[in-house]
Amino acid sequence: MVNKINELCEKYYSNIVDIRHELHRNPEVGYAEFKTSKLVADTLNNLGIEVQTNVAKTGVIGLIKGKYPGKTILLRADMDALRVNEETDVEFKSQVPGVMHACGHDGHTASLLRAAMILNELKDELHGNVKLMFQPDEEITGGALPMIEERILENPKVDAAIGGHLWGGLKTGTVGVKHGPMMASPDIFNIKVIGKGGHGGVPQNSIDPIPILCQIVNTLQTIVSRKNNPVIPLVISCCHLKAGNLDCHNAIPTEAIVGGTVRTFDEETRLFAEKTIEDIVKGITTCQGATYEYEYIRQFPPLINDNDMTDLATSSIAKVIGDKNVFELKEPSMGGEDFAYLAKNVPATFVFVGIAEDEKNPILHHNSKFAWDDENMKVLCKSLCQIALDYLN
Repeated sequence: MVNKINELCEKYYSNIVDIRHELHRNPEVGYAEFKTSKLVADTLNNLGIEVQTNVAKTGVIGLIKGKYPGKTILLRADMDALRVNEETDVEFKSQVPGVMHACGHDGHTASLLRAAMILNELKDELHGNVKLMFQPDEEITGGALPMIEERILENPKVDAAIGGHLWGGLKTGTVGVKHGPMMASPDIFNIKVIGKGGHGGVPQNSIDPIPILCQIVNTLQTIVSRKNNPVIPLVISCCHLKAGNLDCHNAIPTEAIVGGTVRTFDEETRLFAEKTIEDIVKGITTCQGATYEYEYIRQFPPLINDNDMTDLATSSIAKVIGDKNVFELKEPSMGGEDFAYLAKNVPATFVFVGIAEDEKNPILHHNSKFAWDDENMKVLCKSLCQIALDYLN
């Protein structure tokens, strides 16, 4: 079967490269993937695959029914681009100013379409079904949960799920797997310190929110270094600050604002961070006569891979790229990924597919010069196909 997958992978290669380039030239941000979802749906329809469109606005679901009864496995790709102005020199450069496929989702979508072509040709050998999930808006609010809420895990009931990401931190031709925690929950916090504005020449008549905010930012950095909690890791990063007016150099502002992100892998640490941040803010503002507003926004849950599905994926991927090219990641990623919602509902695993020529010079995601070779889609496609076949058969 490995030889057959390789053969079909080559058969559809040029077709999928054309699709990837078309997607890259015409990137669309979350929940605006109208041209992208139409291309996906049209491609699946032309293959005779059952298609459902407009799921969570722009999501697409395809269903390949095997000849024999059995389980159903879901394969997932994300379709959205980023608000980044492309600065690469590729021939298929984005034609949309300020929008770019700077994370590889064009490759994910094209790879899953190629897997659909291959598995559709092999459907008479399938014991069960393959559900194809093309989701919107992974980058911002997350399109996986709205699609789940529209019952994509039913009719037929999904028994397992697989996802993959082209990954700039791994060498091309390799795949990283991870048992257990794989990616973090990317929560958001916003803190507003409310003081009393006044003249910069007589600060004693004011309650200056800027030094108060500086104390808060510095103290937040000690949460991780002084955290007396056995569950690790935890990251707290302050990512933007705002206070006063750049055109005014002698006025103490009334308010100062900081926002950032919290990355965790379990509920205990998540609650600890949420509460401790507010405890620090409350203590520092209260003792200096200021008040505060605190907002903690929970984003995606942490992505926790199922051990059995990860074992299966490791074995399957080794068949198509060799044992030495599949390895266990030493550490989970602090990036967030809304595939986590699928992993909370069904046994699932997520893998990283390398795209860097040299791991010492990683390709940076969400970067205006993000670029990678089309050949890397072969590894992702073959991996998805072999996992699906091994799971169902």
